[in-house]
Amino acid sequence: MTLPFKSHIAKLPAYKPPAVPPGVERVIDLSSNENPLGPSPKAMAALQAAVGTVNRYPDASSMALKVALAERLGLIPGNIGLGNGADEWVLLLCLSLLEPGDEVIMAKGSFISYLLRVIEVGAKLVQVPMKDHTHDLEAMADAVGDKTRLVFVCNPNNPTGTVVNADAMEVFLERVPERIPVVVDEAYYEYAVADPGYAGRSVDYLRDGRKNLIVLRSFSKVYGLAGLRVGYMLAGEEMIDYAERARPPFNVNRLAQVAALAALDDDEHVRRSLESNEAAKRFFYRELAALGLRYIPTHTNFMAVDVGRPGSEVSGSLLERGFITTATDGWGVPNHVRFSFGAPEENAAFIAALGETVN
Repeated sequence: MTLPFKSHIAKLPAYKPPAVPPGVERVIDLSSNENPLGPSPKAMAALQAAVGTVNRYPDASSMALKVALAERLGLIPGNIGLGNGADEWVLLLCLSLLEPGDEVIMAKGSFISYLLRVIEVGAKLVQVPMKDHTHDLEAMADAVGDKTRLVFVCNPNNPTGTVVNADAMEVFLERVPERIPVVVDEAYYEYAVADPGYAGRSVDYLRDGRKNLIVLRSFSKVYGLAGLRVGYMLAGEEMIDYAERARPPFNVNRLAQVAALAALDDDEHVRRSLESNEAAKRFFYRELAALGLRYIPTHTNFMAVDVGRPGSEVSGSLLERGFITTATDGWGVPNHVRFSFGAPEENAAFIAALGETVN
């Protein structure tokens, strides 16, 4: 008897974390773009105070967090949907907006989750090559056709760390027909927003009433809450109301809501995190240049470096030295390895291991 497996699901790889080789005692994970400073102190205090309430289900609407986000962003709670990480909304949007055979446009060399979720629902990918490791928005707009139902733009982009110019984004949004939702994934927004060329006007567009724009953001990165999985979607009320119908109840747990609400108010932790990130960026720019390695300048808390051969070979060698990194060949960025910024001592040890691996 054959079980009723879907062919397009069966072809997908199951997620498997890298296996640590025997004999490797200390492992430093630089593969997930986490905040090396840890979580917000205010979030930790809030968690400790709330741990005794976990016998109760969470607020299914996450209303307190929605209200706080709305006040900070100049929106209303009806513009916000909370998720189990921003990545959950990638899946829910594909589930709620796509039929088998629909076309989805994304950049070749962008966040692999888009590719996987689109395949999961039986839709068709249209991958547009990047230009200088950055979304080619003009080419993406040219690729829009009668079957296009969704567009993904990762800004800043994972895994290249590049950003889209603000003016180019505005032209792009004007070119995409209003019937097609455009998802702008801003999980690394806080790291890039200070750059005057960054296309961080997305919330302004929502305030102005743009109905086909969807923005994703996260508490996993600069706020340091990756282990609690809190992300959110910003969109027009009509889109939020519709997409919420696909959301499982209680998808954001009680402690995650409490911690995110406290972290949102911890501007000092965000400031320290950004300062630490800039210091790490300067360190890697200098050290990678000294090693003679080409890298992609980044607007995030990670970098992609050109290792001159399949990234999986180098990431495997780095794992044997106790460092978990991400080979981006399968993401559409061949011969590169992406690594997160760690604590200063971790960064120094990683550079030494990378030098041993590539030279």
